[in-house]
Amino acid sequence: MTLATPTLHTDRLRLRPFTDADATALYALHSNTHVMRYWDSPPWKEPARAERFVARCQELADEGIGARVAIDRALDGAFVGWCGLHDWNPGHRRASLGYCFDEAMWGHGYATEAARAVLTWAFDTLDLNRVQAETDTRNVASARVLEKTGFVREGTLREECVVAGEVSDTWVFGLIRRDWRP
Repeated sequence: MTLATPTLHTDRLRLRPFTDADATALYALHSNTHVMRYWDSPPWKEPARAERFVARCQELADEGIGARVAIDRALDGAFVGWCGLHDWNPGHRRASLGYCFDEAMWGHGYATEAARAVLTWAFDTLDLNRVQAETDTRNVASARVLEKTGFVREGTLREECVVAGEVSDTWVFGLIRRDWRP
């Protein structure tokens, strides 16, 4: 079952399927050690990783298990980052939310705005009942984005990841359809 990757619009953003042209900006994003400091994998060292990421986005959609969208600022087309759903399970009507934003775009509300757009699509179009998200407990900004979009912190996975050689805990957040407020 294929999951069509949407094109979504907000007041300030355009969320769209990835193209090969996004590889350079995507590599810059995922090779930035500051951006990736709480990520569960190390910063990218070779540009080919970005090309594989773009290809994997299409595979996720083709396999019907996820959809990732590139995010551009509507004003000038600048690449902001990406957001998406993965581990989509239509039978259980659930998926997980993930996102990553360019450091220069932090603090402008873009992550919250993009997450709301993806969540609206998830609940309205995909008819999901639950969306889950996880973040490193040290990543307070990401936790705040989730809280602003209506997620509730449901628990802590103790010593769940090793990030840059450090053992770290992970917060698990959940958003149930009945609690969703677009």
